[in-house]
Amino acid sequence: MPYDLIVIGTGPGGYVCAIRAAQLGMKVAVVEKRATHGGTCLNVGCIPSKALLHASELFEEAGHSFAKMGIGVSTPKLDLPTMLKFKDEAVDGNVKGVDYLLKKNKIDSVHGTGRIVAPGKVEVKGADGKTQLLETKNIVIATGSDVARLPSISIDEKRVVSSDSAIALGKVPARLVVVGAGVIGLELGSVWRRLGSQVTVVEFLDGVLPGMDGEVRRQAQRIFERQGIKFKLSSKVTAVDTSGPALKVKVEPAKGGAAETIEADVVLVAIGRVPFTEGLGLDEAGVKKDNRGRVVVDPHFATSLKGVYAIGDVIAGPMLAHKAEDEGMAVAEILAGQAGHVNYDVIPGVVYTYPEIASVGKSEEELKTANVSYNAGKFPFTANGRAKANQQTEGFVKILADAKTDRVLGVHIIGSDAGNMIAEAAVAMEFGASSEDIARTCHAHPTLPEAVKEAALAVAKRAIHM
Repeated sequence: MPYDLIVIGTGPGGYVCAIRAAQLGMKVAVVEKRATHGGTCLNVGCIPSKALLHASELFEEAGHSFAKMGIGVSTPKLDLPTMLKFKDEAVDGNVKGVDYLLKKNKIDSVHGTGRIVAPGKVEVKGADGKTQLLETKNIVIATGSDVARLPSISIDEKRVVSSDSAIALGKVPARLVVVGAGVIGLELGSVWRRLGSQVTVVEFLDGVLPGMDGEVRRQAQRIFERQGIKFKLSSKVTAVDTSGPALKVKVEPAKGGAAETIEADVVLVAIGRVPFTEGLGLDEAGVKKDNRGRVVVDPHFATSLKGVYAIGDVIAGPMLAHKAEDEGMAVAEILAGQAGHVNYDVIPGVVYTYPEIASVGKSEEELKTANVSYNAGKFPFTANGRAKANQQTEGFVKILADAKTDRVLGVHIIGSDAGNMIAEAAVAMEFGASSEDIARTCHAHPTLPEAVKEAALAVAKRAIHM
């Protein structure tokens, strides 16, 4: 029997789309090339990296902070195989959870590589080489993204690795060179730095975390440098010599000049991700892509081929799991005749380093470029009672509000638990809140989110504790 919907890819966007469509009464199948569901995020991305970030933070805290709180412990010893097992268990639990949800919602799972051969027809090639043809009314492409590569560097996933392998190194590298000071590079660099690596990050641009608020970026870099991470900014890696026992990394100024060589045991290439559309048959089927390889869609996620839609990392926008999830729900609702919608002005982003970095909405640089008049309120965690009690005083909260209407346009947080605190800002912005609305909302004491309230008060220059 033909399906109402086939979703190709079961990452966060794909499986959420499938479940929502099934809830709305559609007969749904998913096609997944991996043996397990969950895509990059659950298998080799978000989930395993957060498990390692959590474990490595506790390892460092036990070695450096417990004594200050009157907790006497011997010097912690790293058991890397057990830590990696802990990470794998987190992955296993999550992918089994997705499998359960698909079965619960009576969604058919087909494992193999999917290819669109015509409108409403998906050919699936299994691991055994056998193919089957599935028919459907609608198709959603949710195949996610792949590691971005440098033409001058060959990734062997042993000594020159991508993020896929950087979560599973067999031993702690004495010297780790990270190519790229974006989210992935800084998160995984932080993990291995805590576990004992000497970490050097090489970034083509002149600062870390390109695209984020400038003040946040500058403070983050200072904090990471104090933690022991070295940065070579405005620089590029032009070659990695793998012939000897030590890797020789050739680094040149971004604008040209004399090169230097850095020795390393492992090089992590973390320059971003690119849409994954290989083998989908998009060109042959007539699905248009832009000059960056992204599938072109209209405001309702429809591609140039009738009955084919696309969501997540394969289309324009931030490559974030929660953005893909919202798009997946929206397209399922659109197919059901409802008004599915994604508010792209309110998509939070989080960097899970320590301290965490989180933002939603516009940065100061973006507002200045758009000639938008705004007022800024900032509150440091050094003045927050809970942060001082916990010895977690690094960072601040900054709120940007329209100068005329006071509507919140952007919120930026660097500090402990920023990833959770940004949710308040996202809810406020989704409902068009002003900074005064946040300032007049009672916040529990003593908590870190009180800094959000104080930053809102600071927009009108009336912060209490600063």
